[in-house]
Amino acid sequence: MKLATSGGMSIVRIRTDRKEDASAGPASGSGMDQVVESRRLPARLKLNGGAVALALLGAGFWWFAPSGASQTVQSAQLAISEVKRGTFDDFIPLRAKVTPLLTVFIDSLEGGRVDRILVEDGAVVGKGQLIAVLSNADLQLSTLRDQAEVEQQINAMRSQELALSQTQLADERAVLESRLAMEKAKRQLDLESPLAEQGFVSRRQFADTQDQYDFEVRRAAVLRRTQQSNTQMQGRQLAQLRESVESLQSSLQLAHMNLEALNLRAPVDGQLSGFNIQVGQSLQRGERIGQIDSPGHNKLQAGVDEYYLGRVSLGQRAAIDWGGKHYTARVTKIYPQVQNGQFQVDLQFIGAEPEQIQRGQSLQARLTLSDPTPALLLPSGGFYNDTQGAWVFVVAPNGRSAERRNVRLGRRNSEYIEVLDGLSPRERVITSPYTGFTDKSRLDLAK
Repeated sequence: MKLATSGGMSIVRIRTDRKEDASAGPASGSGMDQVVESRRLPARLKLNGGAVALALLGAGFWWFAPSGASQTVQSAQLAISEVKRGTFDDFIPLRAKVTPLLTVFIDSLEGGRVDRILVEDGAVVGKGQLIAVLSNADLQLSTLRDQAEVEQQINAMRSQELALSQTQLADERAVLESRLAMEKAKRQLDLESPLAEQGFVSRRQFADTQDQYDFEVRRAAVLRRTQQSNTQMQGRQLAQLRESVESLQSSLQLAHMNLEALNLRAPVDGQLSGFNIQVGQSLQRGERIGQIDSPGHNKLQAGVDEYYLGRVSLGQRAAIDWGGKHYTARVTKIYPQVQNGQFQVDLQFIGAEPEQIQRGQSLQARLTLSDPTPALLLPSGGFYNDTQGAWVFVVAPNGRSAERRNVRLGRRNSEYIEVLDGLSPRERVITSPYTGFTDKSRLDLAK
Protein backbone atom coordinates (compact mmCIF):
# COMPACT_ATOMS: atom_id res chain seq x y z
CA MET A 1 0.00 0.00 0.00
CA LYS A 2 1.37 3.41 -0.96
CA LEU A 3 0.12 6.80 0.26
CA ALA A 4 0.43 9.74 -2.20
CA THR A 5 -0.51 13.32 -1.59
CA SER A 6 -1.68 15.59 -4.38
CA GLY A 7 -2.76 19.05 -3.47
CA GLY A 8 -5.31 18.83 -0.69
CA MET A 9 -6.21 15.29 -1.29
CA SER A 10 -4.67 12.02 -0.23
CA ILE A 11 -4.69 9.13 -2.60
CA VAL A 12 -4.25 5.64 -1.31
CA ARG A 13 -3.06 3.15 -3.82
CA ILE A 14 -3.55 -0.48 -3.11
CA ARG A 15 -1.40 -2.99 -4.82
CA THR A 16 -2.64 -6.48 -5.16
CA ASP A 17 -0.31 -9.26 -6.17
CA ARG A 18 -2.09 -12.03 -7.85
CA LYS A 19 -0.73 -15.24 -9.16
CA GLU A 20 -2.61 -16.31 -12.12
CA ASP A 21 -2.96 -19.93 -12.71
CA ALA A 22 -3.40 -20.78 -16.32
CA SER A 23 -4.95 -23.97 -15.45
CA ALA A 24 -7.50 -22.35 -13.21
CA GLY A 25 -11.00 -22.26 -14.35
CA PRO A 26 -13.13 -19.28 -14.86
CA ALA A 27 -13.07 -16.63 -12.15
CA SER A 28 -15.54 -16.86 -9.22
CA GLY A 29 -16.43 -14.77 -6.12
CA SER A 30 -14.79 -17.14 -3.70
CA GLY A 31 -11.72 -15.10 -3.70
CA MET A 32 -13.56 -12.20 -2.01
CA ASP A 33 -14.83 -14.20 1.11
CA GLN A 34 -12.90 -13.60 4.37
CA VAL A 35 -12.93 -15.59 7.60
CA VAL A 36 -14.17 -13.53 10.65
CA GLU A 37 -12.74 -14.54 13.96
CA SER A 38 -15.31 -14.31 17.00
CA ARG A 39 -14.02 -12.77 20.26
CA ARG A 40 -15.32 -14.30 23.61
CA LEU A 41 -15.00 -13.00 27.27
CA PRO A 42 -12.65 -14.94 29.43
CA ALA A 43 -14.25 -17.40 31.88
CA ARG A 44 -12.73 -15.66 34.90
CA LEU A 45 -14.29 -12.37 33.93
CA LYS A 46 -17.67 -14.07 33.59
CA LEU A 47 -17.44 -15.53 37.12
CA ASN A 48 -16.51 -12.19 38.61
CA GLY A 49 -19.39 -10.47 36.85
CA GLY A 50 -21.88 -13.09 38.05
CA ALA A 51 -20.73 -12.71 41.64
CA VAL A 52 -21.13 -8.95 41.45
CA ALA A 53 -24.65 -9.34 39.98
CA LEU A 54 -25.68 -11.73 42.74
CA ALA A 55 -24.32 -9.35 45.41
CA LEU A 56 -26.28 -6.46 43.96
CA LEU A 57 -29.43 -8.57 43.79
CA GLY A 58 -29.02 -9.62 47.42
CA ALA A 59 -28.41 -6.06 48.55
CA GLY A 60 -31.51 -4.89 46.75
CA PHE A 61 -33.62 -7.64 48.29
CA TRP A 62 -32.28 -6.82 51.77
CA TRP A 63 -32.97 -3.12 51.25
CA PHE A 64 -36.46 -3.40 49.87
CA ALA A 65 -37.74 -6.55 51.62
CA PRO A 66 -39.29 -6.09 55.13
CA SER A 67 -37.20 -7.38 58.03
CA GLY A 68 -38.44 -9.32 61.05
CA ALA A 69 -37.98 -6.25 63.30
CA SER A 70 -40.08 -3.98 61.09
CA GLN A 71 -43.60 -3.96 59.73
CA THR A 72 -45.44 -1.94 57.14
CA VAL A 73 -48.57 -0.22 58.48
CA GLN A 74 -51.10 2.04 56.80
CA SER A 75 -50.73 5.47 58.38
CA ALA A 76 -54.44 6.12 57.93
CA GLN A 77 -55.15 3.37 60.47
CA LEU A 78 -53.01 5.02 63.16
CA ALA A 79 -53.58 7.91 65.53
CA ILE A 80 -50.53 10.19 65.49
CA SER A 81 -50.28 12.95 68.12
CA GLU A 82 -47.82 15.73 68.69
CA VAL A 83 -45.90 16.33 71.92
CA LYS A 84 -46.41 19.87 73.25
CA ARG A 85 -45.92 21.98 76.32
CA GLY A 86 -48.87 22.95 78.46
CA THR A 87 -50.47 22.75 81.90
CA PHE A 88 -51.16 19.31 83.30
CA ASP A 89 -54.43 19.06 85.24
CA ASP A 90 -53.99 16.18 87.65
CA PHE A 91 -57.51 14.75 87.79
CA ILE A 92 -59.31 11.52 87.05
CA PRO A 93 -62.84 11.25 85.64
CA LEU A 94 -65.29 9.27 87.73
CA ARG A 95 -68.65 7.77 86.94
CA ALA A 96 -70.34 8.01 90.32
CA LYS A 97 -73.59 6.38 91.39
CA VAL A 98 -76.05 8.13 93.71
CA THR A 99 -76.69 6.08 96.86
CA PRO A 100 -78.29 6.90 100.25
CA LEU A 101 -75.98 8.56 102.76
CA LEU A 102 -77.20 6.24 105.54
CA THR A 103 -78.73 2.79 105.07
CA VAL A 104 -80.13 0.63 107.89
CA PHE A 105 -80.92 -2.98 107.06
CA ILE A 106 -83.96 -4.76 108.46
CA ASP A 107 -83.56 -8.42 109.42
CA SER A 108 -86.01 -10.88 110.89
CA LEU A 109 -84.75 -11.45 114.44
CA GLU A 110 -87.00 -14.48 114.82
CA GLY A 111 -88.23 -16.83 112.15
CA GLY A 112 -91.93 -17.14 111.48
CA ARG A 113 -94.82 -16.93 109.06
CA VAL A 114 -95.89 -13.57 107.67
CA ASP A 115 -99.41 -12.82 108.94
CA ARG A 116 -99.82 -9.16 108.04
CA ILE A 117 -98.04 -6.54 105.94
CA LEU A 118 -98.84 -2.98 106.97
CA VAL A 119 -96.72 -0.90 104.55
CA GLU A 120 -95.56 -1.18 100.94
CA ASP A 121 -92.11 -1.01 99.42
CA GLY A 122 -90.99 2.59 98.85
CA ALA A 123 -93.11 4.02 101.68
CA VAL A 124 -91.70 6.62 104.07
CA VAL A 125 -91.81 5.21 107.61
CA GLY A 126 -91.08 6.55 111.09
CA LYS A 127 -88.95 5.04 113.81
CA GLY A 128 -90.83 2.29 115.67
CA GLN A 129 -93.61 2.06 113.09
CA LEU A 130 -95.05 -1.45 112.69
CA ILE A 131 -94.44 -2.70 109.16
CA ALA A 132 -95.27 -6.43 109.37
CA VAL A 133 -96.43 -9.09 111.85
CA LEU A 134 -95.13 -12.67 112.04
CA SER A 135 -96.42 -15.69 113.90
CA ASN A 136 -94.45 -18.58 115.41
CA ALA A 137 -96.41 -21.07 117.54
CA ASP A 138 -93.31 -22.92 118.75
CA LEU A 139 -91.69 -19.70 119.89
CA GLN A 140 -94.83 -18.58 121.65
CA LEU A 141 -95.19 -21.90 123.56
CA SER A 142 -91.51 -21.93 124.42
CA THR A 143 -91.74 -18.38 125.69
CA LEU A 144 -94.72 -19.24 127.86
CA ARG A 145 -92.85 -22.22 129.36
CA ASP A 146 -89.82 -20.10 130.02
CA GLN A 147 -91.97 -17.43 131.58
CA ALA A 148 -93.66 -19.95 133.92
CA GLU A 149 -90.31 -21.45 134.93
CA VAL A 150 -88.77 -18.06 135.56
CA GLU A 151 -91.74 -16.95 137.65
CA GLN A 152 -91.51 -20.16 139.69
CA GLN A 153 -87.83 -19.59 140.39
CA ILE A 154 -88.49 -15.99 141.30
CA ASN A 155 -91.19 -17.05 143.76
CA ALA A 156 -88.82 -19.58 145.36
CA MET A 157 -86.15 -16.94 145.74
CA ARG A 158 -88.68 -14.54 147.20
CA SER A 159 -89.54 -17.22 149.81
CA GLN A 160 -85.86 -17.62 150.68
CA GLU A 161 -85.50 -13.89 150.96
CA LEU A 162 -88.51 -13.79 153.27
CA ALA A 163 -87.10 -16.59 155.44
CA LEU A 164 -83.80 -14.76 155.76
CA SER A 165 -85.59 -11.60 156.72
CA GLN A 166 -87.57 -13.46 159.37
CA THR A 167 -84.40 -15.03 160.75
CA GLN A 168 -82.83 -11.59 160.95
CA LEU A 169 -85.84 -10.30 162.84
CA ALA A 170 -85.72 -13.28 165.23
CA ASP A 171 -82.07 -12.57 165.97
CA GLU A 172 -82.85 -8.96 166.71
CA ARG A 173 -85.71 -10.01 169.00
CA ALA A 174 -83.46 -12.46 170.88
CA VAL A 175 -80.86 -9.72 171.38
CA LEU A 176 -83.51 -7.36 172.72
CA GLU A 177 -84.84 -10.02 175.09
CA SER A 178 -81.31 -10.74 176.28
CA ARG A 179 -80.71 -7.08 176.99
CA LEU A 180 -83.97 -6.89 178.91
CA ALA A 181 -83.09 -9.96 180.99
CA MET A 182 -79.62 -8.54 181.67
CA GLU A 183 -81.09 -5.23 182.83
CA LYS A 184 -83.54 -7.02 185.13
CA ALA A 185 -80.73 -9.11 186.62
CA LYS A 186 -78.69 -5.93 187.10
CA ARG A 187 -81.53 -4.20 188.97
CA GLN A 188 -82.08 -7.28 191.14
CA LEU A 189 -78.40 -7.44 191.94
CA ASP A 190 -78.27 -3.75 192.80
CA LEU A 191 -81.31 -4.17 195.01
CA GLU A 192 -79.99 -7.18 196.96
CA SER A 193 -76.42 -5.98 197.35
CA PRO A 194 -77.04 -3.55 200.30
CA LEU A 195 -79.56 -5.88 201.87
CA ALA A 196 -77.06 -8.75 201.77
CA GLU A 197 -74.55 -6.56 203.57
CA GLN A 198 -77.08 -5.92 206.37
CA GLY A 199 -78.03 -9.60 206.57
CA PHE A 200 -81.55 -9.21 205.27
CA VAL A 201 -80.76 -11.42 202.19
CA SER A 202 -79.07 -14.73 202.50
CA ARG A 203 -75.69 -15.20 200.94
CA ARG A 204 -77.02 -18.03 198.76
CA GLN A 205 -79.78 -15.94 197.28
CA PHE A 206 -77.38 -13.10 196.62
CA ALA A 207 -74.96 -15.50 194.96
CA ASP A 208 -77.75 -16.82 192.71
CA THR A 209 -78.66 -13.27 191.73
CA GLN A 210 -75.00 -12.52 190.95
CA ASP A 211 -74.73 -15.67 188.81
CA GLN A 212 -77.95 -14.84 186.97
CA TYR A 213 -76.64 -11.38 186.10
CA ASP A 214 -73.30 -12.77 184.88
CA PHE A 215 -75.14 -15.31 182.75
CA GLU A 216 -77.34 -12.65 181.17
CA VAL A 217 -74.29 -10.53 180.38
CA ARG A 218 -72.51 -13.44 178.69
CA ARG A 219 -75.67 -14.51 176.85
CA ALA A 220 -76.22 -10.99 175.54
CA ALA A 221 -72.63 -10.91 174.25
CA VAL A 222 -73.07 -14.26 172.48
CA LEU A 223 -76.34 -13.17 170.94
CA ARG A 224 -74.74 -9.95 169.66
CA ARG A 225 -71.90 -11.87 168.05
CA THR A 226 -74.41 -14.35 166.59
CA GLN A 227 -76.52 -11.51 165.25
CA GLN A 228 -73.49 -9.86 163.62
CA SER A 229 -72.41 -13.14 161.97
CA ASN A 230 -75.94 -13.90 160.81
CA THR A 231 -76.35 -10.36 159.52
CA GLN A 232 -73.21 -10.63 157.37
CA MET A 233 -74.19 -14.05 156.03
CA GLN A 234 -77.78 -12.98 155.40
CA GLY A 235 -76.55 -9.85 153.62
CA ARG A 236 -74.46 -11.94 151.21
CA GLN A 237 -77.31 -14.39 150.67
CA LEU A 238 -79.81 -11.59 150.08
CA ALA A 239 -77.43 -9.92 147.56
CA GLN A 240 -77.02 -13.20 145.68
CA LEU A 241 -80.77 -13.74 145.70
CA ARG A 242 -81.39 -10.25 144.37
CA GLU A 243 -78.82 -10.81 141.57
CA SER A 244 -80.47 -14.11 140.72
CA VAL A 245 -83.87 -12.46 140.69
CA GLU A 246 -82.59 -9.70 138.39
CA SER A 247 -81.07 -12.31 136.06
CA LEU A 248 -84.31 -14.25 135.95
CA GLN A 249 -86.24 -11.06 135.32
CA SER A 250 -83.86 -10.26 132.44
CA SER A 251 -84.49 -13.73 131.06
CA LEU A 252 -88.20 -13.16 131.36
CA GLN A 253 -87.83 -9.81 129.64
CA LEU A 254 -85.81 -11.47 126.88
CA ALA A 255 -88.56 -14.03 126.41
CA HIS A 256 -91.06 -11.20 125.99
CA MET A 257 -88.68 -9.48 123.56
CA ASN A 258 -88.53 -12.67 121.49
CA LEU A 259 -92.28 -12.55 121.21
CA GLU A 260 -92.17 -8.84 120.44
CA ALA A 261 -89.58 -9.54 117.69
CA LEU A 262 -92.37 -11.16 115.69
CA ASN A 263 -93.70 -7.62 115.25
CA LEU A 264 -91.36 -6.08 112.66
CA ARG A 265 -90.82 -2.36 113.22
CA ALA A 266 -88.84 0.36 111.45
CA PRO A 267 -85.57 0.99 113.35
CA VAL A 268 -85.15 4.57 112.01
CA ASP A 269 -86.94 7.21 110.02
CA GLY A 270 -86.54 6.98 106.26
CA GLN A 271 -87.68 5.42 103.02
CA LEU A 272 -88.35 1.69 102.99
CA SER A 273 -86.83 -0.21 100.06
CA GLY A 274 -86.22 -3.83 99.10
CA PHE A 275 -89.33 -4.81 101.11
CA ASN A 276 -90.80 -7.62 99.03
CA ILE A 277 -92.21 -10.15 101.51
CA GLN A 278 -95.63 -11.77 100.95
CA VAL A 279 -98.38 -12.87 103.33
CA GLY A 280 -97.92 -16.55 104.18
CA GLN A 281 -94.20 -16.47 103.41
CA SER A 282 -91.92 -18.23 105.91
CA LEU A 283 -88.93 -16.23 107.07
CA GLN A 284 -85.81 -17.65 108.66
CA ARG A 285 -84.10 -16.15 111.68
CA GLY A 286 -81.73 -13.39 110.54
CA GLU A 287 -83.18 -13.24 107.02
CA ARG A 288 -82.94 -9.80 105.38
CA ILE A 289 -86.32 -8.39 104.45
CA GLY A 290 -85.50 -4.81 103.43
CA GLN A 291 -83.67 -1.60 104.23
CA ILE A 292 -84.41 1.97 105.23
CA ASP A 293 -82.54 4.77 103.48
CA SER A 294 -81.94 8.16 105.02
CA PRO A 295 -84.41 10.67 103.55
CA GLY A 296 -83.09 13.61 101.53
CA HIS A 297 -79.39 12.85 102.01
CA ASN A 298 -77.28 11.07 99.41
CA LYS A 299 -73.67 10.22 98.69
CA LEU A 300 -71.76 9.08 95.61
CA GLN A 301 -70.00 5.77 95.09
CA ALA A 302 -67.45 5.46 92.29
CA GLY A 303 -64.95 2.90 91.01
CA VAL A 304 -61.36 4.10 90.54
CA ASP A 305 -58.63 2.37 88.53
CA GLU A 306 -56.21 0.50 90.78
CA TYR A 307 -53.36 2.58 89.27
CA TYR A 308 -54.52 5.47 91.51
CA LEU A 309 -54.84 3.47 94.73
CA GLY A 310 -51.83 5.17 96.32
CA ARG A 311 -52.81 8.65 95.13
CA VAL A 312 -56.41 8.92 96.29
CA SER A 313 -56.76 10.12 99.89
CA LEU A 314 -59.51 11.28 102.23
CA GLY A 315 -60.62 14.87 101.80
CA GLN A 316 -59.77 15.19 98.09
CA ARG A 317 -62.42 17.12 96.22
CA ALA A 318 -64.40 16.30 93.11
CA ALA A 319 -66.26 18.67 90.80
CA ILE A 320 -69.74 17.75 89.54
CA ASP A 321 -71.77 19.64 86.94
CA TRP A 322 -75.50 18.98 86.99
CA GLY A 323 -78.41 20.96 85.65
CA GLY A 324 -76.20 23.88 84.67
CA LYS A 325 -74.85 24.22 88.21
CA HIS A 326 -71.52 23.34 89.80
CA TYR A 327 -71.35 21.14 92.90
CA THR A 328 -68.46 19.95 95.03
CA ALA A 329 -67.96 16.67 96.88
CA ARG A 330 -65.13 15.24 98.94
CA VAL A 331 -63.77 11.73 99.46
CA THR A 332 -65.05 10.39 102.80
CA LYS A 333 -64.17 6.70 102.58
CA ILE A 334 -61.77 4.51 100.58
CA TYR A 335 -62.32 0.78 100.17
CA PRO A 336 -58.83 -0.71 99.50
CA GLN A 337 -60.14 -4.03 98.19
CA VAL A 338 -59.45 -4.27 94.43
CA GLN A 339 -61.99 -6.08 92.26
CA ASN A 340 -61.84 -6.23 88.46
CA GLY A 341 -58.98 -3.73 88.47
CA GLN A 342 -60.89 -1.09 90.49
CA PHE A 343 -61.36 0.01 94.09
CA GLN A 344 -64.37 1.91 95.45
CA VAL A 345 -64.59 5.34 97.08
CA ASP A 346 -67.43 7.24 98.79
CA LEU A 347 -67.93 10.95 98.13
CA GLN A 348 -70.16 13.25 100.15
CA PHE A 349 -71.54 16.54 98.88
CA ILE A 350 -70.19 19.74 100.40
CA GLY A 351 -73.09 22.11 100.89
CA ALA A 352 -76.28 21.70 98.90
CA GLU A 353 -77.00 18.55 96.90
CA PRO A 354 -78.23 18.59 93.29
CA GLU A 355 -81.97 18.79 93.09
CA GLN A 356 -84.13 16.05 91.62
CA ILE A 357 -81.42 13.41 91.50
CA GLN A 358 -82.62 9.84 91.83
CA ARG A 359 -80.95 7.06 93.75
CA GLY A 360 -79.14 4.77 91.38
CA GLN A 361 -78.54 7.59 88.91
CA SER A 362 -75.02 8.09 87.51
CA LEU A 363 -73.17 11.41 87.60
CA GLN A 364 -69.92 12.47 85.96
CA ALA A 365 -67.30 13.81 88.37
CA ARG A 366 -63.70 15.03 88.13
CA LEU A 367 -61.59 14.06 91.15
CA THR A 368 -58.64 16.44 91.59
CA LEU A 369 -55.47 14.72 92.81
CA SER A 370 -53.09 17.74 92.89
CA ASP A 371 -52.71 21.33 91.67
CA PRO A 372 -52.15 22.08 87.93
CA THR A 373 -48.46 22.24 86.94
CA PRO A 374 -46.54 23.11 83.70
CA ALA A 375 -45.44 19.95 81.88
CA LEU A 376 -44.58 18.35 78.56
CA LEU A 377 -47.80 16.69 77.41
CA LEU A 378 -48.55 13.69 75.22
CA PRO A 379 -52.20 13.05 74.30
CA SER A 380 -53.53 9.95 75.98
CA GLY A 381 -54.22 6.87 73.86
CA GLY A 382 -54.51 3.12 73.75
CA PHE A 383 -50.75 2.64 73.40
CA TYR A 384 -50.34 3.02 77.17
CA ASN A 385 -52.10 -0.26 77.86
CA ASP A 386 -49.65 -2.08 75.56
CA THR A 387 -46.43 -0.46 76.76
CA GLN A 388 -47.32 0.69 80.30
CA GLY A 389 -45.58 3.93 79.39
CA ALA A 390 -42.13 2.36 78.97
CA TRP A 391 -41.73 3.03 75.23
CA VAL A 392 -43.46 4.55 72.21
CA PHE A 393 -43.17 4.68 68.41
CA VAL A 394 -41.82 8.09 67.37
CA VAL A 395 -42.63 9.14 63.79
CA ALA A 396 -39.72 10.29 61.65
CA PRO A 397 -39.79 13.91 60.36
CA ASN A 398 -40.57 12.73 56.82
CA GLY A 399 -43.53 10.73 58.10
CA ARG A 400 -42.49 7.54 56.32
CA SER A 401 -41.43 5.49 59.33
CA ALA A 402 -41.59 5.28 63.11
CA GLU A 403 -38.87 4.09 65.45
CA ARG A 404 -39.31 2.49 68.82
CA ARG A 405 -37.96 4.66 71.65
CA ASN A 406 -37.77 4.17 75.41
CA VAL A 407 -39.43 6.98 77.35
CA ARG A 408 -40.37 7.84 80.93
CA LEU A 409 -43.95 8.96 81.49
CA GLY A 410 -45.51 10.29 84.68
CA ARG A 411 -49.00 11.26 85.71
CA ARG A 412 -51.92 10.86 83.37
CA ASN A 413 -55.54 11.85 83.11
CA SER A 414 -58.24 11.15 80.56
CA GLU A 415 -56.75 13.63 78.08
CA TYR A 416 -52.98 13.84 78.52
CA ILE A 417 -49.95 12.01 79.91
CA GLU A 418 -47.06 13.83 81.54
CA VAL A 419 -43.75 13.26 79.71
CA LEU A 420 -40.73 13.10 82.04
CA ASP A 421 -37.98 12.00 79.65
CA GLY A 422 -37.37 10.65 76.13
CA LEU A 423 -39.46 13.03 74.02
CA SER A 424 -39.12 16.62 72.81
CA PRO A 425 -41.74 19.21 71.91
CA ARG A 426 -43.26 18.94 68.40
CA GLU A 427 -42.22 15.30 68.01
CA ARG A 428 -45.00 13.07 66.76
CA VAL A 429 -45.92 9.82 68.46
CA ILE A 430 -48.25 6.99 67.50
CA THR A 431 -50.85 7.01 70.31
CA SER A 432 -53.28 4.39 68.97
CA PRO A 433 -53.06 0.81 70.31
CA TYR A 434 -49.93 -1.16 69.39
CA THR A 435 -51.79 -4.41 68.88
CA GLY A 436 -49.92 -6.65 66.44
CA PHE A 437 -46.56 -4.88 66.48
CA THR A 438 -45.43 -4.68 70.10
CA ASP A 439 -42.45 -6.86 69.17
CA LYS A 440 -41.33 -4.51 66.35
CA SER A 441 -38.63 -1.88 66.57
CA ARG A 442 -39.57 -0.04 63.37
CA LEU A 443 -42.75 0.67 61.46
CA ASP A 444 -42.86 1.62 57.81
CA LEU A 445 -45.77 3.97 57.27
CA ALA A 446 -47.56 3.56 53.96
CA LYS A 447 -49.92 6.19 52.60
